[in-house]
Amino acid sequence: MSVKKKPLVVVTRKLPDSIETRMRELFDARLNLDDTPMTPEQIVDAVRSAEILVPTVTDEIMEEVIKDPDCKLKMIANFGNGVDNIDVATALQRGITVTNTPGVLTEDTADMTMALILAVPRRLAEGAGVLTSDKDWTGWSPTWMLGHRIGGKRLGIVGMGRIGQAVAHRARAFGMEVVYHNRHRLPAALENMLGARYESDVDRLVAEADILSLHCPYSPETHQILSGRRIAAMKPDAYVINTARGDLIDEEALIAALEGGRLGGAGLDVYSHEPATDPRLLALPNVVLMPHMGSSTVEGREASGEKVIANIRFWVDGHRPPDQVLTGLS
Repeated sequence: MSVKKKPLVVVTRKLPDSIETRMRELFDARLNLDDTPMTPEQIVDAVRSAEILVPTVTDEIMEEVIKDPDCKLKMIANFGNGVDNIDVATALQRGITVTNTPGVLTEDTADMTMALILAVPRRLAEGAGVLTSDKDWTGWSPTWMLGHRIGGKRLGIVGMGRIGQAVAHRARAFGMEVVYHNRHRLPAALENMLGARYESDVDRLVAEADILSLHCPYSPETHQILSGRRIAAMKPDAYVINTARGDLIDEEALIAALEGGRLGGAGLDVYSHEPATDPRLLALPNVVLMPHMGSSTVEGREASGEKVIANIRFWVDGHRPPDQVLTGLS
């Protein structure tokens, strides 16, 4: 009786130890143990030998890679929810199955979003910096380091998928008014449960928000959805929060508004040119910056890895993977 050959799986980045151990058991796994990002040339070499590629958000698997004449890929099992790093349409045309890992990072990203919603208006980073800088703290004063409460403020959410809903749920507990925009309006029962009001006009939502939080997936349609024009229409004391994708914002316009005092502040976990961060953002006291760690929890990373393994196993067994991506906009 012949033993079924294990598929060659190339993993582009270091994954949790428990996930890598399981991959070694199940597959012919080629791992990236030192976590050095693969170069485009190394990715091309990988697709010329592997049946299955496990990339992350840092890897661009675009048309020229997928259409390489020596490409042997049959599956791209993305470690992450978004697939804007993959040319899904070309992959599907070539008969390559694409999967992702939706749902597992919802709570973690919503927690980070809420942390930024609290940190920026209450000036938490500025306050912490007083104790770690060369300047001495002279003590409490009734008019020093005043921020703004978030209770009663209007939170505008652009993109009301899993993460947007989780943020709305948290914001309601803090007494915020939640208004949202989404491609499709939520059912009335869900709106009532979240205490959220639908706004069909993005311009109106942006202009009326005290705090604006972005949670839509990145696509050509959402590129710089927070444009310079929309930033200019925001309240001068409003705050921008982004834990989704850097290119949802016109970063140049955002920096200009912050430098010019035309916005209250910003909390950012993602940037247009990661891992580079614009030094002008670093210099602004009313901006809280995080190094793309909204989903960085042990639990979330392990759950993502388990989904990757499940998707591969379903495919190897001849079944449709539970998280198969069917269009380039998923």
